[in-house]
Amino acid sequence: MNDVSTSRTACADEAATGIGDQAKAEAAELLAALGAVQRVARRTVRGSAYAEPLPPARSELLRLTARRPGISVAEAAQELRLAPNSVSTMVSKLTADGLLSRGRVAADGRAVRLTVTGKGAARIRQWRDIRAELAGRALERLAATDRQAISAAVPALGRLAERMEEL
Repeated sequence: MNDVSTSRTACADEAATGIGDQAKAEAAELLAALGAVQRVARRTVRGSAYAEPLPPARSELLRLTARRPGISVAEAAQELRLAPNSVSTMVSKLTADGLLSRGRVAADGRAVRLTVTGKGAARIRQWRDIRAELAGRALERLAATDRQAISAAVPALGRLAERMEEL
């Protein structure tokens, strides 16, 4: 293949996927860095003597329910992009652990709405506090320019998450 054909193929591939090599490389680097931050935070929470670990999917369901009290199992499944039966199983386990409660909707006795219990809310606060303490201590050890760059990036990262949700 000659250089012109290779160039056309690369352009065709880019047009087909809608993303160039540079954007892919930047995205991979960003996701690797964010993944590393999340792994360290998750290990710290799991390693704390007073925080019993939960599988990540259950933890995410608990946090989602705290953000959206009264969410249904079907809505949670859609939001988390999981099968409803998987979410239902997680709800049963979180309920048995005393972290979630299920309530029936008066108008429709079959419909179930989820809420976080006091114990579940305390657990979320505990995780948040541990993670914020860890990140805060680490931020204090960074150079001022790094701290400013991270602070400036936070709104853009939020917008990136929104755009990713749209896809």
